[in-house]
Amino acid sequence: MNRGKEGARHRYPYGLIRLQGLLRALLRLPYRQLEGFTHALSRWEPRLRAPDYSTTCRRANGLSIDLEPRLDPGRPVTIAVDASGVKVSDRGEWMRAKWRRRRGFLKIHIAVDVETKQIVAMEVTDEGTGDGRMLVPLVEQAQRRCNVVRVLGDGAYDSRLSFAYLEELGVEPGIKVRRNSSARARGCHARKMAVMEQLGDPEAWRRRVGYRRAVDG
Repeated sequence: MNRGKEGARHRYPYGLIRLQGLLRALLRLPYRQLEGFTHALSRWEPRLRAPDYSTTCRRANGLSIDLEPRLDPGRPVTIAVDASGVKVSDRGEWMRAKWRRRRGFLKIHIAVDVETKQIVAMEVTDEGTGDGRMLVPLVEQAQRRCNVVRVLGDGAYDSRLSFAYLEELGVEPGIKVRRNSSARARGCHARKMAVMEQLGDPEAWRRRVGYRRAVDG
């Protein structure tokens, strides 16, 4: 853990920091309480030394998140992409409305194998990043772990860029288009075909690609 590190050496192994991060997420403990919790665990394990709360905070925020290793390359995988906001500020709604402060959210963008429910790609951005902009990096990351054959996404991913990118990869787009979409190709044949199919019989399209089960459900 200290290989190539400049400055002071780490005193606590990554395994301990990951354990503390898991406990904090499951028990919703502030860092000071997490320090006390770890001290309590040392009663049963004399070799365990609890880092102070500031060390835990700094080390935990610097951890990289490793997803599962590469999946079976022979199995065709359908992934669903979506995003969710995580609040990072305690500012109230009144203060935001009164002083026009930004909400203070991080956005977590994920791609999930719809069969196994395993996360195959993940990106973290600020609140100003649109969902559609993250489709390409999510699919690129997922392709390194599995054989992606179909991508499901809601209307936030409806753009000619998204459809053209998936068409170039040979991946079927299962992206819901807007209700007022035009059937004109405008340089993107893949989106034109999706618009025609969805506007013609949206329920049949949902059943064919598995959209309702993976995204709506």
